[in-house]
Amino acid sequence: MVQFLGKEVGPIGFGLMGLTWRADPPPLEQALAAMKAAVDNGLTLWNGGEFYGTPEYNSMTIIKHYFTKYPEDAEKVVLVMKGGIDFKLLKPDGSPENVRRSLDNILTQLDGKKKLDAFCCARRDPAYPLEVTFGVIQKEYIDTGKLGAITLSECGVETIHEAAKVAKIAAAELELSMFSPEILKNGIAAACKEHDIPIIAYSPIGRGMLTGEFKNLEDVKKLGMVSQFPRFQQEQFEHNLKLVQQVEKIASDKACTPAQLAINWVRNMTADPGLPLVFPIPGATTVARVEENAKVVEFTKEEMNNLTDIVKNFETAGDRYPSHSPTNT
Repeated sequence: MVQFLGKEVGPIGFGLMGLTWRADPPPLEQALAAMKAAVDNGLTLWNGGEFYGTPEYNSMTIIKHYFTKYPEDAEKVVLVMKGGIDFKLLKPDGSPENVRRSLDNILTQLDGKKKLDAFCCARRDPAYPLEVTFGVIQKEYIDTGKLGAITLSECGVETIHEAAKVAKIAAAELELSMFSPEILKNGIAAACKEHDIPIIAYSPIGRGMLTGEFKNLEDVKKLGMVSQFPRFQQEQFEHNLKLVQQVEKIASDKACTPAQLAINWVRNMTADPGLPLVFPIPGATTVARVEENAKVVEFTKEEMNNLTDIVKNFETAGDRYPSHSPTNT
């Protein structure tokens, strides 16, 4: 267990997006069972989003359902939520009015069943200085006891340095996997280390790619909107399968699944003296997948170096997001 925001949490967290934000979300009872399995297996750092789903069925509604059913688990979980989006235009809105709307909406839907431990705007809004956006969060929500802390999401180096001067930043949610190691190369992870900001690593299984379950583009369609991302188009996908094949071979030799290998490569980043705490937050919609993702796989120094060399020597084809989606803002 590791200390995060004053609580003991497991070294692997739990991403909630897939429980509500997909074409065919699992039934509520299945989602609640997966969430219970997450708690029981030590995946107690939870990450959700105000916009993960519909107004009627989203991260907040299933969290409320869960902690109504299992109130004894509320103190075991650290909950981090994203918001700060203009729903009509689907773009960042860091205005005081929208930040208040977002936080009030999250808190209202949680209905007091679970404390909101941390909040971040999903992307930085260049129209508003961080002092303005963070000022509202600090004075009206943290200082009044409604919220625990401020985090960052999909941020760039300059934003990290600037944010650290303006507020106490509890964590940064960033994409990190063997499939997407960019933050290890572009200075973002190093900036987090400089300011002692833990990384909440989303998509540690490469949006499912590193499970080894996607063998062709027909399989990729299961990813929904992600299947339209650059990395999952024909030419790029075929190239990227070469990394998956290497991961599958090593996982077989290690007697673990490809997903477990991928998650634990990210988890082991914490041991790098040049990096801060790193929490992978794989998502899952079934108890079986949660239990698989929760398994801690230890690597020798030689094994870790070998895996990292593979990542360094492989150039993933295609951008992480479509061109219209802002990244590292």
